Amino acid sequence: MKFNKELNHSASHVMALAILQLWPDTKLGFGPPTAEGFYYDFKFSQPLLESDLAKIEKQMHKIVNNNYIMHKMPDDYVYDTSQQPYKQELIDEFKSQNKNITFYSIYDPNKNKELFVDLCAGGHIEKISKIKHFKVLSLAGSYWRGDFNNEQLTRIYATAWETKEDLDNYLMLLQERKERDHRKLGKEMELFMFDQLSGQGFPIWLEDGMKIRNRIMKEVLALDYKYNFTEVATPIVGEKKLYEISGHWQHYQEDMFKPIICDNENLILRPMTCPHHVLIYKSKRRSYRELPIRLSEQSPLFRYEKSGALTGLERVRSMLLTEGHLFVRKDQIISEFEHCYKMISEALEMFNIQVDYVSLSLRDPDNKEKFYNDENMWLKAEEDLRKVLKKLKIKYVEKIGEAAFYGPKIDIQIKTVLGHEITMSTLQLDFLLPKKFNLEFYNSQNSIENPIMIHRGLIGTYERFLSILLEQTKGNLPFWLAPKQVIIIPVAEEHKAFADEIYTQLKDNHFYVEVDDRNERISKKIREAQIKKTKIQIVIGDDEIATNELSLRFYGQKDIIKIKKIELIDYLIKLRNEKK
Repeated sequence: MKFNKELNHSASHVMALAILQLWPDTKLGFGPPTAEGFYYDFKFSQPLLESDLAKIEKQMHKIVNNNYIMHKMPDDYVYDTSQQPYKQELIDEFKSQNKNITFYSIYDPNKNKELFVDLCAGGHIEKISKIKHFKVLSLAGSYWRGDFNNEQLTRIYATAWETKEDLDNYLMLLQERKERDHRKLGKEMELFMFDQLSGQGFPIWLEDGMKIRNRIMKEVLALDYKYNFTEVATPIVGEKKLYEISGHWQHYQEDMFKPIICDNENLILRPMTCPHHVLIYKSKRRSYRELPIRLSEQSPLFRYEKSGALTGLERVRSMLLTEGHLFVRKDQIISEFEHCYKMISEALEMFNIQVDYVSLSLRDPDNKEKFYNDENMWLKAEEDLRKVLKKLKIKYVEKIGEAAFYGPKIDIQIKTVLGHEITMSTLQLDFLLPKKFNLEFYNSQNSIENPIMIHRGLIGTYERFLSILLEQTKGNLPFWLAPKQVIIIPVAEEHKAFADEIYTQLKDNHFYVEVDDRNERISKKIREAQIKKTKIQIVIGDDEIATNELSLRFYGQKDIIKIKKIELIDYLIKLRNEKK
């Protein structure tokens, strides 16, 4: 599918004209093209309904069925803003900034008439009749210019393509995304929820969500042990001064919650754990023989994300991070990065995570405020990470300006079904924090040196990790990770005792198992088990009791596996251990 930006930009003007023809008193915001379509913001006198979208689309088809053209207005054109206050605001702002102001119209050459004029920088197709294959998709609320202090407008999303085939393919892609959306899957599978009374962006983990999280955590802790990390736990708050020393208060303040004033302390819900691990290192004298010191923590963190950016579990305000910090000598940097990268690779491979690409995030040398101003430190740190990536033969993309304020980093990037690019795992090199906190160790000559820190995010946060797992698997998690592994469905009351016997055996062997003995149709129970993504269904009737042979129906598969009741436990244990 080839996306045409100019086609979509022109289609946004057609939508605006259609809206004004249907609701003449509508106030116009603006309507840019996006990566896959376009939107336009409007202020309606009455609320718009979902059912109105078809009406808008029909009106747009009427417009494009004419030989109208996109036409640039003369430079001296005077735009009438008497009914369009948002356009007036933009024009006044552009004038104050000495920006070039241009207007484009949808023009009827037969009647020599401007049907619609809009403030626009250009970038259109000429003939409106080429806009044949489009779809008005959805509506949403939006604040004027993205500022929640401004008026709330109605945003209408749509998309336009050059061919019907491209449009159909894109609509199929949207349906696939919808089916993979972790918010939809999380609701259907009853994994997590949000409630305004518990705070925006603060997820509530439900029973089955916690089953998955605990399984993931078990593997994370096992990897920490295997790769010689020492587990610690530190407070979820820090004194404001802690973050002033670290530099986070100066560089990260907008994403931190306001201090909680208590007994002359300014306590802050921590947005990161590195300063706390620094305190552990600093708590006693250190020798070069102790290094590397590898600390790990399942870290509760709190970040003040803007409400408009909150997206299910993908972007939240409270999270649990699979965090680690290493304190190393200079001669250990490359080997410890290799050590951690191997650990991250093993974790992602275990969960079969599909990686988009690896990035080397570097500073912007011209930005002295965002990044710590130490030229030699940055040159050394960035070159060390290039050496690591070269030695590991990892293809990567350099991204200028994406480093942490204290050092460069290697990021494992994932593309979500909504098209968002997010960082899953990260390794960050930090010469700065050890200096800020005066961290020391005694070298082999009994002289004092500063250690170097490595920040390790193994699989990111559990919240974001689950969102990716759900999207990439469509909720069909492997048996060992699934929160609903087995459901036993007795056909009638007389089959319940046999079902309960199997339930007890599975429960004793730590499987997630349920018995559905509700007074409902078997077909309904099976359908509901499918919706919940239950991995194995076992229906118990007369034949199963008579033969002691069970029929296992796996989620998403037509074939049924026959197995003796006595062999069931060993079969499922093997399935679980194989992580399938």
